[in-house]
Amino acid sequence: GMMRNLIFAAALIGGLLLFFQLFQRFLYEPILRWCLRHKRLFLLLPLLVLLLGASAWLGFSKTFSFVPWTAERLGFDPNPIRQSRLWTSADKLFPGLGKEFMPPLDEGSYLYMPTTMPHASIGEALNVLQLQNKLIASIPEVDLVVGKLGRADSPLDPAPISMIETVISYKPEYVLDKDGHRINFRYDEEKQKFARDMKGELIPDENGRPFRQWRDHIQKPDDIWNEITKAAEVPGTTSAPKLQPIAARIVMLQSGMRAPMGIKVKGPDLKTIERVALDIERFLKEVPSVEASAVIADRIVGKPYLEIDINRDAIARYGLHVRAVQDVIEVAIGGRRITTTVEGRERYPVRVRYQRELRDEIETIGKILVPTPAGEQIPLQQLAKIRYVRGPQVIKSEDTFLIGYVLFDMKSGNAEVDVVEECQRYLQQKIDSGELVLPAGVSYTFAGTYENQIRSQKTLMVVLPLALFVIFLILYFQFRSVSTTTLVFSGIAIAWAGGFLMLWAYAQPWFLDFEVLGTDIRSLFQVHSINLSVAVWVGFLALFGIATDDGVVIATYLDQSFSKRAPTTVQEVREATVAAGKRRVRPCLMTTATTILALIPVLTSTGRGSDIMVPMAIPSFGGMTIAIMTMFVVPVLYCGIQEMKLPRKGESRGPDSPEDPEPAPPGLPPEDEGPVLPVPPPEDEFPLLWGGTSEGDPFAPVTFIVSEGTVPEELPDSESSPELREDTS
Repeated sequence: GMMRNLIFAAALIGGLLLFFQLFQRFLYEPILRWCLRHKRLFLLLPLLVLLLGASAWLGFSKTFSFVPWTAERLGFDPNPIRQSRLWTSADKLFPGLGKEFMPPLDEGSYLYMPTTMPHASIGEALNVLQLQNKLIASIPEVDLVVGKLGRADSPLDPAPISMIETVISYKPEYVLDKDGHRINFRYDEEKQKFARDMKGELIPDENGRPFRQWRDHIQKPDDIWNEITKAAEVPGTTSAPKLQPIAARIVMLQSGMRAPMGIKVKGPDLKTIERVALDIERFLKEVPSVEASAVIADRIVGKPYLEIDINRDAIARYGLHVRAVQDVIEVAIGGRRITTTVEGRERYPVRVRYQRELRDEIETIGKILVPTPAGEQIPLQQLAKIRYVRGPQVIKSEDTFLIGYVLFDMKSGNAEVDVVEECQRYLQQKIDSGELVLPAGVSYTFAGTYENQIRSQKTLMVVLPLALFVIFLILYFQFRSVSTTTLVFSGIAIAWAGGFLMLWAYAQPWFLDFEVLGTDIRSLFQVHSINLSVAVWVGFLALFGIATDDGVVIATYLDQSFSKRAPTTVQEVREATVAAGKRRVRPCLMTTATTILALIPVLTSTGRGSDIMVPMAIPSFGGMTIAIMTMFVVPVLYCGIQEMKLPRKGESRGPDSPEDPEPAPPGLPPEDEGPVLPVPPPEDEFPLLWGGTSEGDPFAPVTFIVSEGTVPEELPDSESSPELREDTS
């Protein structure tokens, strides 16, 4: 209800802001001081985060492949390392992220496209279609089933009779209103069931509960698809890859196939193509990540044809021409349009042909009489050979080659690109071993949405480095220092690792596995496996732009602080770093908090567009969650660089080094001391503080008492600090 939503949102926002407030006041300074004293030990933490992020992305074996490689180079056997318990456990924990073109969109319906055998008649195919519709409609989660057989009178829809298209709309998980919001219904707590009226309908109630329309074991749309494939199993038909109406049309337009993944087999003739396609089908069913029941090779040759071969010598004896015999065959069997009847605005063609019982068998067709010029009636079987032959049901070509398709689908939980790459390796192994033989002139290529992923990957290989270079260039124009720019740029690497770790966590069963106010948090945040796709990489591009915010804020003030203080000792450098960090921790936390809070509604969104927006938001959410580490990494690295610039003990100062400050005037009472200020640098490096003197000269420099050996937190401004006391000495 609304009250629970308000409580949850208030607790989430208040908890995050409270944590940041406590972090700013009590945790940041002591942690930063410890990090400055133990720089090398602290820097192991971001290094570990980077390695974990790389392992979550590429997999543990690829990230740490240098370990067995180094052992092999040194003369050791790498197999004990790869077979060790630690290595196998880590490899299982970090298998790497899958790759796909785009996240699958939930259209709320499926397109089930099985096939019958090529020799099935129209009547038999129609019976199969009707039977499958009844079986699918019996599933409680299914709302509507509409099947289609054949094609429209258009060359844009070359569907044979053997291909069935069934559009299946399933019910949403909960009863929704027209705006897509869940409707609450009255619930009887005593009877533990929903109350109904006299007609058996649910009774709407704002204080009730949403009504779930799916059975308990149906948790996601994939479970509904599994129920459909089980119910639609009819002898003589194949299964079908999982498709949705809009996505299927896009795939068909792009590749010509009715599946998101497939193989195009090209060859010199149809029989050879079919034989190779059947061999590939047999081997693809053995691939672990492939759904064996969805592997379907085109049965190209197998359609029965009635062939009438006219004997030219026989018709010549009767003085007949080939055209005359063909006209009789056309009119008797196929029918000829002779006129059109007009009924108001309607037009109907009139065709003439033999009755069905006179043309439904070879024997009756052979008795069709052909008139001769002499007036004789000769049976067709005396003029031609009539027989059944096997031929192709459809002839497809591409790039001037005859072509056949092998369609397949992946098992749930796998990524498209990974499945295709595994199939490529498996088929290549069979070719190398001689089990799969490709005749001369035959080749195969993988097609489908896999091709889109390859094209997008090539584009991203240009866009991502270019975006990072532009960000680095903008930062350099801001700081005019390569070292400072590199420090700020390190925040991108940490945020990058955080984004991949969040993607990895979404695939873990323990992540967010708890309830709050009776609501499952995993369901609220739609926690499931997320594969790398174009949407995810767009999220990383957005993350790269905001990941440097904290670093820019801290580094800018560090530059200003060190310019004013000019510390000369390690302790002064560290104190200046802590002072700058304390002054800028609040805006950094505000930047992080606003980004995280702004992404939470996206992560919990449902409905149209959420399938794309959730994967796009996860990298930014994970990167900004761990970006709090940037508030320590940048100051620590900056402090380390400044400490390296300090002169070592025993070294003489350069000619441009500032001289030691003069001691404070002796005999000055403690209560008369002026404000504590840092030792001013030479006039040729930094301008003096101008503010006028007591004599009224507004352009004369003002000198103040300097207490040697102490450094204030910030240089006071002359206009806002009237307590600064002038002193001519």
